[in-house]
Amino acid sequence: MINIAILGCGGIARTMAKTLRGMAARDQSVCLYAVAARDGERAKAFAQEEGFQKAFGSYEEMLKDDGVQLVYVATPHSHHAEHVKLCLKYNRPVLCEKAFTGNARQAREVLRLAKEKQVFITEAIWTRYMPSRTMINDLIAAGEIGEPIRLTANLGYAIAGKERIYRPDLAGGALLDLGVYVLNFASMVFGDEVAKMESIVKMYDTGVDRWEDIILTYKDGKSAHLTAVSDCATDRNCVVYGTKGCLKVDNVNNPQLIKLYADPTSDTPTRVIPVPEQITGYEYEVYSCIRALENGELECPEMPHAETIRMMDVMDQLRSDWGMVYPFD
Repeated sequence: MINIAILGCGGIARTMAKTLRGMAARDQSVCLYAVAARDGERAKAFAQEEGFQKAFGSYEEMLKDDGVQLVYVATPHSHHAEHVKLCLKYNRPVLCEKAFTGNARQAREVLRLAKEKQVFITEAIWTRYMPSRTMINDLIAAGEIGEPIRLTANLGYAIAGKERIYRPDLAGGALLDLGVYVLNFASMVFGDEVAKMESIVKMYDTGVDRWEDIILTYKDGKSAHLTAVSDCATDRNCVVYGTKGCLKVDNVNNPQLIKLYADPTSDTPTRVIPVPEQITGYEYEVYSCIRALENGELECPEMPHAETIRMMDVMDQLRSDWGMVYPFD
């Protein structure tokens, strides 16, 4: 059993707490050990409501507790680098919510420090760890749709009014919150050999991206057409088109069904493959961390450090193309 602490008490921390309770009930693999917020009363309320043993009104005080064996960082993107460095100061292994940091410079600094201190750290982009990832890869590798040559993926939610979306100081915008998923989907299917990246963007008055369309052209001629939207909901679908059919995923952010079509123009799939039942979907990243820590590894194979940096570089390049700058850049 591993003692897990959560740094930050926002909405995503609630989802992780639910996940950990489910894991504890299922196989006693985790202990809901501690939670910290800048407001001690908020942390205490969170701990009582979610079933944690300890509550701290200071991040640093929690990290001084030698019972902490893995920290889930659940604060805004803008604060990830600062809070991960604090975890590393006390040699605490880290599962850091996506986007890993606000920019690639911060990502490199954090990962360099983790390597120097020989402390485990990984990015919590949950779709990288889900069984659906392997299922999609295996279906494509088996030639179910022939040679994959095109893909489309979109992700949109009506979240324009949320501070984490429109505030530059919180590393706001659709890209780091939503675009990171479609970019990762493309990377997981087509790899990293991008020859050209083009995009169009619509900005908020605050100077961060409201939505973007991105086209990636690969060295082998494949292409990915990606959309991230923060001002309306989309169907969140992904489609991989091949020479012998296509594969459709119902939700790029949390796949539940994979459908295969021999004829992409047909409404009737040849096969429908459900993904395994899950607690929330976050459990897979936690299990991966547990395995890595048990094996003495410093990263997870599902999301290697090199890939985290590469994705941050891609998003930095997009922001540079748009003239979009964060205060901490």
